[in-house]
Amino acid sequence: MIRNYFKIALRNLWKHKTFTALNIVGLSVAFAVAILLSMTAFFELSYNKFHKNFDNTFLLYYSQQTPKGLEHSISNPMPLAEALKEEVPGIASITRHVESTVVATFGDKDIYFDILYTDPDFFSIFSFPEARGNAKQAIRSQSGVVLTQKSAKAMFGDEDAVGKTLMLTIGGKETPFTVASVLKDIPKQSSINFDIATNFVNSPGYNEKKDRWDHRNHEVYLTLEEGVSPKKFEENSRAFSSRHFAEDINKFKRDGAKPDANGQYIQMGLFPIKDQRFITSANGTISVNKTYPYLILGIASLILFIACVNFINMSIGTNAKRLREIGVRKTLGAEKKQLFFQFWSESIFVFLTALILGILLSNILLPPFKTLFRTGATFLSLASPVTLLCFVLAFTAITLLAGGYPAYVLSKLKAVRTLKGSLSVDRKNRLRNVLVVVQFSLAILLISSTLVLHSQLRFMMGKDLGFNKEQVISLPLNGKKDSRITVDLLRNELSGKPGILSISAADNNLGLGRDGSRTTSAFGFDYKGKEVNTNILVVDYDYLKTLDIRLAAGRSFNRDFSRDSLSLVINESMAREMGGKDLLNTTVSLFDSIQYTVIGIVKDYHFEDLNQTIQPITFFLNANKNLDYAYVKVSPGNAAQSLTRVKKAWKKIEPNTEFLGSYLNENINRTLDLEKTMTSVIASGSIIAIALSCIGIFAMSLFTIAQRTKEIGIRKVVGASISAITILLSRDFLKLVGIAFMVATPFSWWLMKNWLQDYSYRIDLSPWFFIAAGAIATLIAFATISIRTIKAAVENPVKSLRTE
Repeated sequence: MIRNYFKIALRNLWKHKTFTALNIVGLSVAFAVAILLSMTAFFELSYNKFHKNFDNTFLLYYSQQTPKGLEHSISNPMPLAEALKEEVPGIASITRHVESTVVATFGDKDIYFDILYTDPDFFSIFSFPEARGNAKQAIRSQSGVVLTQKSAKAMFGDEDAVGKTLMLTIGGKETPFTVASVLKDIPKQSSINFDIATNFVNSPGYNEKKDRWDHRNHEVYLTLEEGVSPKKFEENSRAFSSRHFAEDINKFKRDGAKPDANGQYIQMGLFPIKDQRFITSANGTISVNKTYPYLILGIASLILFIACVNFINMSIGTNAKRLREIGVRKTLGAEKKQLFFQFWSESIFVFLTALILGILLSNILLPPFKTLFRTGATFLSLASPVTLLCFVLAFTAITLLAGGYPAYVLSKLKAVRTLKGSLSVDRKNRLRNVLVVVQFSLAILLISSTLVLHSQLRFMMGKDLGFNKEQVISLPLNGKKDSRITVDLLRNELSGKPGILSISAADNNLGLGRDGSRTTSAFGFDYKGKEVNTNILVVDYDYLKTLDIRLAAGRSFNRDFSRDSLSLVINESMAREMGGKDLLNTTVSLFDSIQYTVIGIVKDYHFEDLNQTIQPITFFLNANKNLDYAYVKVSPGNAAQSLTRVKKAWKKIEPNTEFLGSYLNENINRTLDLEKTMTSVIASGSIIAIALSCIGIFAMSLFTIAQRTKEIGIRKVVGASISAITILLSRDFLKLVGIAFMVATPFSWWLMKNWLQDYSYRIDLSPWFFIAAGAIATLIAFATISIRTIKAAVENPVKSLRTE
């Protein structure tokens, strides 16, 4: 019986080979895209889940009820972790965590590595796989370090690294360390990445800040004891917060802040590390945002849905020609379930063929897909038993719904009606029309979203940031020499060179450089009876000149003024924070009552990500603080030549250290990688969605023309023009696209309006985005339909009139 089902199925599929091919092509593409997108989404959602205790590992944060409203932070003071473990019940393990960069030296090798400063409990909390040694014991020793296999090979080649001594340049000082453990390379799905790990006490400035509660510079991770929930921890920590942050709380009360529902001004909380990948920070607030992976899964589902709609429409259309076959089978005693399995077996064959082709296609497309969407996902992301089971269930559900529904409709028809070769056309067309409207609604939604995303991205990339991003090269001062000496050597080396206009430095980068490092520094102080908070930036002379940051009042730091070491330059936002009037020559007391004088006010510029409003910032000259990045302003034109010239100067000064310089516009673009990827995903999804919708509408136009062949011949005989016949045949389908436009536009408008709210600086949501999306869908649909309708319109009417 089963063999007979498949024999008849193959014959019928071959008989309608055009529609079979359209179905297989559409479903194969849909399956390939769904596999690739699902692989990426599951890869993103699997971050940090390779740790054995990921369900009970948390990142500590705290909420502050400030006079400006609720603010969050994950940066903590150095004494907090130890005090928290001793005073708050329910904590099983706790560790501090700060990442930086370091130059490691062995023999004549100088290599730039990412270093992690942490506590011994780190390797109890996180289960990074070990290759050799005991990482936890290695961290207990202040002179021990842990390497990954990758960094060990770079440093020592194929030799055994354990027991070897290398030199690390920390805080400008070379210190010997012994390799006590080697980890396997960090998994791609880790939010924490490092090349070298060592004890937290080796971090720069530790001795000066180890007892200070007013200086925050690192993250804290912890696990809870069995039976202790994050909510219980929050309750347990309230007394701790009130005790250790009493000074901050008193300032909040003084300045008019309101407590939360529990009467707290500072409340500690916990983020699960399985959500750490999706933590976003903007304007003082922290939240978990999983939009990206769920968006990818949503687009995969939409594309599968559109392909299934095509299959349903084409199945009902082609099988409607088999009504007499169904009638004869019923007359001879065939049961409904036999007819159902006959038609469903044809669907299963098509779906299985499409699935196999889709898997092959996804393998072929994987390398360019990974490059385009900047993902490290592989097919192993789908290899878990749960994921595979979900895919099997999804495939079964799709075949049942998309293949089973047409089979069910045809199997329950009455024998008398089928023998007459009649089917309820009105009902069939209603279903077909609804499905076509849904298809094009989804396509228009994706097209309009692509247009809005692209415009927002272009707006952010082209926005005036308040500094010169086109002509300035930033490079991390990652060598062994003292950073200030390196800046002076760069000045001397590049002075007088063609195209070099100015050189300066600072302790932070603008955008995201090739070194991947990003830091922020902030502090608060009392001014006229209230607390003022500001970001701080230590700069060298000529910083404003090099970056073309404009002055609103006063002057910049000048080598001719010796007292500028005790001077400040602030931005307009900081000026407003301090009162905004007559601030030049104002004296403020900072850092243990040292008096600083405001000498200049710069116009606001974007020193943070573009989804954040411009915050207060204060510039210092501080000869005791390292300068982490040099800035070189070059003349316009010959950008590559200027970068090469800077690279040569760097190699002369630091011959054994990698050059990681890049233009600031590249740095800014790196901060927009998520927006670029989302735009690429939605744009690709909209192209595939409209292509699949066009396959469906093309197939429907074939059915329509086949049903109206004689009508076309009669109209031509009585004088109808080709254009009139083309419009007549296309009109019904274009009406459906118009309805789809009216359905999709309000929802798309609402969706994009809410998405844009995440950006402090955004485009205006113009109706033209949605009109353009509707026009694109209409033109593509009309072009698709016209391929067949024009051919039908130009055929000889005699041939049409002879058609049965």
